[in-house]
Amino acid sequence: MNWESLLSLKRFGDTNKRLRAEQDNLRLGFEVDYDRIVFSNAFRSLQDKTQVIPFSKTDFVHTRLTHSLEVSVVGRSIGRLAGKSILDNNPHLQSTLGYQPNDFGAITAAACLAHDIGNPPFGHSGEKAIGHFFSSGEGAQYRSEMTALEFQDLCDFEGNANGLKILTDSKPGTEGGLRLSYATLGTFVKYPKGSLPIKPTPHVADKKYGYFQAQAPFFNELTEELTLSNEEGQYMRHPLAYLVEAADDICYTIIDFEDGINLGWISEDFALEYLINLVRDRIDSKKYAKLMHKPQRLSYLRALAINSLIQDTVHIFLENEAAILQGTFQSALLDKSQYKAQIEDIISLSVHNIYQSKEVIQKEVIGHRAITVLLEHYSRAAVLKWQGNARTFDKLILSLVPEGTPIEGNSLYETLLNVSCFVASLSDGKALRMAQDIGS
Repeated sequence: MNWESLLSLKRFGDTNKRLRAEQDNLRLGFEVDYDRIVFSNAFRSLQDKTQVIPFSKTDFVHTRLTHSLEVSVVGRSIGRLAGKSILDNNPHLQSTLGYQPNDFGAITAAACLAHDIGNPPFGHSGEKAIGHFFSSGEGAQYRSEMTALEFQDLCDFEGNANGLKILTDSKPGTEGGLRLSYATLGTFVKYPKGSLPIKPTPHVADKKYGYFQAQAPFFNELTEELTLSNEEGQYMRHPLAYLVEAADDICYTIIDFEDGINLGWISEDFALEYLINLVRDRIDSKKYAKLMHKPQRLSYLRALAINSLIQDTVHIFLENEAAILQGTFQSALLDKSQYKAQIEDIISLSVHNIYQSKEVIQKEVIGHRAITVLLEHYSRAAVLKWQGNARTFDKLILSLVPEGTPIEGNSLYETLLNVSCFVASLSDGKALRMAQDIGS
């Protein structure tokens, strides 16, 4: 991989090369990516999608929207710091081609902003509900009518792959989806592989998959433009995707933990001890002693913790840049962190007190049932319509699908994938209301 190709400003449909040196510095292409994501309907729906706690009535608990905004801020800082050193080591990128440190920040921030855009309602339990419907539920009847790869896309429904579909899928009048730069799209793809084979290597980029078979032609074009394949023809992760992953890891480690404290699920004294262990070498004891209220103390420690992890992330990235460019660096950046023990302590406490809490599990059960009900009705109706056998009820519920949302595809696979993606596009509240209205 080389940085000139990795920083491509190309967009879907371009016939001429976009040069960084010719960009309007008041309206950079990578910054346009960020703007287009912010104004997309898919991004707006994140305001009512679960980060950790479904249907929370508490105003300080994070949704996917606030989480994504915070991840983008952290990602921008990491990208700019890393970009400065990359340009120092590759001066021709700046002197000849015109790239600036802020370009790296803008690319990373845009990819971070979109990193959860394909997630279904009810968090990761929503992904599992869609997958279970096809692997063990009513959707299993379609297995013999699809290829193994197509059916695996459905059985292992992946929010990351759905995100790429949202960002790039062509519709009448909007060819190429949001038409983001290929640099941003490549950075968005944390898992540059299809749904099969499953976890063929210990490489972090093989942990999940990043594109549906329906998007394979565009994915191949994207990787070719960015030079993301090695001599064996295997796809490699875009180096800046490591920064997106790290920004996400930093935010959910610290901020999910903070949500648990604010909810009273983690005692303040216990929590502050864990955070202090993470920032002990940076804390200003006199300043901290003057903070009288819990929100002040938490805010101070959170800021220190995030800054510490940002600096550590950039150091690890630059230290391993050569291996990352060769595609041989196999772990997430924070797995190499000097604060790994403290991070693991915080995550362990969050898992026990937040992710596995009775309130979260009970609401995930409600969400799982809602998604199953929707898939039962909409998949049946869509398949019958695709076959030309739709009944009155099928036509009625399909009429509830928002205008412009594709349902009937060119094949059974595309039809069922469209249904799954439609259900995944719903907010938590919308999915629950629709399921209640349709009934079991």
